[in-house]
Amino acid sequence: MRSKKFFKAEQTPLPWDAPGLIAGVDEAGRGPLAGPVVAAAVILDDLHPIQGLADSKKLTALKRDRLFDEIRAKALCCSIAEASVEEIDQLNILQATMLAMRRAVDGLRLKPHKVLVDGNRLPVLDVLAEAIVKGDSKVAAISAASILAKVHRDRLCQAMHAEFPQYGFDQHKGYGTEAHLQALRSHGATTWHRKSFSPVAQVLK
Repeated sequence: MRSKKFFKAEQTPLPWDAPGLIAGVDEAGRGPLAGPVVAAAVILDDLHPIQGLADSKKLTALKRDRLFDEIRAKALCCSIAEASVEEIDQLNILQATMLAMRRAVDGLRLKPHKVLVDGNRLPVLDVLAEAIVKGDSKVAAISAASILAKVHRDRLCQAMHAEFPQYGFDQHKGYGTEAHLQALRSHGATTWHRKSFSPVAQVLK
């Protein structure tokens, strides 16, 4: 993402183009029936651009893994945070997502001038913030955050699979696929399952 000084005078700066450090924020894992929700915050370095940034859902797993390492190596700073299954059940998934986003921003080594968040809702922050619908395909820093959050959560799902291989977390990543629902019916809920989510609550009954 270019800083304002690179725009020609006749060009209109984008609404999220402003002086100072800009952090992009995105999350992964709002919809699954199991596992924490993960958020990431990234401040990119204009002097070390990263090629190929895009919405994490549009990239292959191999491409995401490569970009994950490159983002961590080249960004000015980045932070990955979680809200636990217990927090999701206690707060609800929306508030838990906002909590994870706030933790990610608070975890940045550098304080941003402005935070750009993917979507249409903002966590409570002590800095200027703006929500951008489909921001993960519009703003490089949000794209980078989406990749960090997605890869981190996918790796958590691999660990969940190692602990409970009969559920197939390595394949469905906690989403409510038919195979996952069948495993829930056959084996019950694990400590990773969100008990406040309807399909899990029904099994627990």
